[in-house]
Amino acid sequence: MKHKLLILSVLCILGLTIAAKPKVLIFSKTAGFHHTSIPAGIAAVTKLGQENNFDVDTTTDSKKFTYNNLKQYAAVIFLNTTGDVLNDQQQGEFEKYIHAGGGFVGVHSATDTEYDWPWYGNLVGAYFKSHPAQQTAVFHVVDRNFIATRNLPADWKRFDELYNFKWVAPNLHVLITIDEKSYTGGTMGDNHPMSWYHDYDGGRAFYTELGHTDESYSDPLYLGHLLGGIKYAIGARR
Repeated sequence: MKHKLLILSVLCILGLTIAAKPKVLIFSKTAGFHHTSIPAGIAAVTKLGQENNFDVDTTTDSKKFTYNNLKQYAAVIFLNTTGDVLNDQQQGEFEKYIHAGGGFVGVHSATDTEYDWPWYGNLVGAYFKSHPAQQTAVFHVVDRNFIATRNLPADWKRFDELYNFKWVAPNLHVLITIDEKSYTGGTMGDNHPMSWYHDYDGGRAFYTELGHTDESYSDPLYLGHLLGGIKYAIGARR
């Protein structure tokens, strides 16, 4: 009898462990420019999930944006989305998900998305304006104590597509800025943020401008940065 109780206890613990495993949804619908790096990004995040104990679902179907479906996910990742990807009803369902404590990760062109939805603009934290030719630049990691930046060098030199923003939300916790003196085509001056996080409207939001290129998704430093943002959105703080 004792052995049976022990086995049942172990099975219950295992069941709770499995049930507690978080899950994220990658949303990669495009209604504008379509990034060819999206499959590489999906593969990379799926691998990060396998290595870090979270499950990953993927979709380009905006009909999946109902609260009843979204509530199973600890975070939703807008991976290089562009344009108007959700209708009014779906927007309301996503707002409800964030209000209930959901997490959000925006990657690169997530800021080139939903220009006519101010709530989303405040969630993602900025709106895209323009970019120069892809090139190498120096990024200043201004907060190295956060989960998404603690393993990055203070000055991080890398190649990517570098956004200028036409609007940036107030009260963001900026993690990374770009040194406009290190490349050609910056228009924002000394205060040019490129990654940030904030608690927003009941949920958690992380954004990184980096992630245009296929090569980003095999770069260990970038993947560690992205993983930290996902962990934060899921609910981790350290």
